[in-house]
Amino acid sequence: MTLAATITLATAADVEPGFTSLFDGQSFAGWKRATENTNTWRVEDGALVAHGDRCHLFYMGALQPFTNFVLRVDVQTQPGANGGVYFHTRYQETGWPKFGFETQVNNTHGDWKKTGSIYDVMNVKESPAKDNQWWTQEITVQGLHVTVKVDGKTVVDYTEPPNTQPGKDFTRKLDSGTFALQAHDPNSVVRYKNIRVKPLK
Repeated sequence: MTLAATITLATAADVEPGFTSLFDGQSFAGWKRATENTNTWRVEDGALVAHGDRCHLFYMGALQPFTNFVLRVDVQTQPGANGGVYFHTRYQETGWPKFGFETQVNNTHGDWKKTGSIYDVMNVKESPAKDNQWWTQEITVQGLHVTVKVDGKTVVDYTEPPNTQPGKDFTRKLDSGTFALQAHDPNSVVRYKNIRVKPLK
């Protein structure tokens, strides 16, 4: 095995104490695609690659559901791409995930809500990341408090107001659930790798 392959397949726990890897870099083990457009997803060079019509990929492994946690995902976009990392969501066969929250992945797509936004809850107008370069998107949930960081820089700091009620079409209320990755449209190419989580009390 080459040195590069060794690095690619290293688990998060090898380099970040307390974290557990959710993706083996080789297969869809522990993950389940929505039933629409399943050929949108592939595994390539240690990454989950989204390129095709809408399809969401849900973590369905033994560690979920998650309530309080730190999630880190390394992400790379091609120009004009749109994607997302969901938390507190549930498996859904078709459509945009109704449950939980989406943290936006979008540096240069036409949607003005850019990378790091908690979509339609707290939006970022200028992307802190760049296309064709890997960045680490970190989501921390502790009680009613959520932070989103890009390469260690906080871009969203959100506290859910008391008595927040679930929305009609999208809940967007803190609870518990799993994670999901978004393939948004056939013109978007997004890569996700080194997906690791640290549960919090």
